[in-house]
Amino acid sequence: MVYAVIGGAALIAIATVVSVLGPMLALDLYTPAVAAWWTVFTAVAVQGVPFLLLGTVVSAAIGAFVPERVFTKLLPRNQALAVPIAGAAGVVLPGCECASVPVASSLMRRGVAPAAALAFLLSAPAINPVVLVATSIAFPGQPKMVLGRLIASLATAVVMGWLWARFGREEWLRLPKRKQAATSSPTGVKAFVAGLQHDFLHAGGFLVLGAAAAATFNIAVPRSILDIFTGSSWLSLLLLAFLAVVLCVCSEADAFVAASLSGFSPAAKLAFMVVGPMVDLKLIALQAGTFGRAFAFRFSSATWLVAVVSSTLVGWWLL
Repeated sequence: MVYAVIGGAALIAIATVVSVLGPMLALDLYTPAVAAWWTVFTAVAVQGVPFLLLGTVVSAAIGAFVPERVFTKLLPRNQALAVPIAGAAGVVLPGCECASVPVASSLMRRGVAPAAALAFLLSAPAINPVVLVATSIAFPGQPKMVLGRLIASLATAVVMGWLWARFGREEWLRLPKRKQAATSSPTGVKAFVAGLQHDFLHAGGFLVLGAAAAATFNIAVPRSILDIFTGSSWLSLLLLAFLAVVLCVCSEADAFVAASLSGFSPAAKLAFMVVGPMVDLKLIALQAGTFGRAFAFRFSSATWLVAVVSSTLVGWWLL
């Protein structure tokens, strides 16, 4: 517990120090661009840290204290019915992206249909209450953005679950073997502390990188080049959908990054928030290591496409 508290305090302290010293350093260097970079960076990082901490606490608590047999008892055996229920479970049983892959793997080993487990894998980090509250704060006075994120993300998770149930093949999915020495795994409070420490410090690093990348993008990219994309709703949406894969921002904080990307359409920002929690470089690596490269390539590619289409349709209809 001490290590988790120290790690969380250290990350918050770093963000605070950066927010104070950054503008001072920028003024000393007499570079307005650097000052603007620090402003965007600290705004994204400092706003995102509390929600990142809250999200990882909830995720660690669920992983440590909610038995996995709960899923097998609640989900019907029919995959077509189990998929939307598993997808909707992401609202009440949230988890971060890093934890969703091992949780889905564990559910499959315990008898949950792969299609349902994959739907939960996509929905848990995308539509949980922490993420939705963070989105409402990042986009004040825009409740349609929160609703759009909920609908588009849930639709993507359910569609991908149904697609796997219909077209997925067992040889594409490599499940890890069950460990024999289960007693060596931490349980209860120890599991909670271990999960909190790992998820918060790991996701916090990606938050800092995402904030830096967003600030760099806002400052370094010439406005003339940006106008090429922002002038086209299709190009801007595809660009942010691609950036979501590369930036690897955690779902608890990606709304603040999206809100900082000024000049882009609401639908493009929606695509950034829908794609990010489901398809990014770290998730592809986790899926490849857990389920095999054949699965990761096919599933990630299909998920990106479905998420883009879902964001486009919901953005056109709602935003």
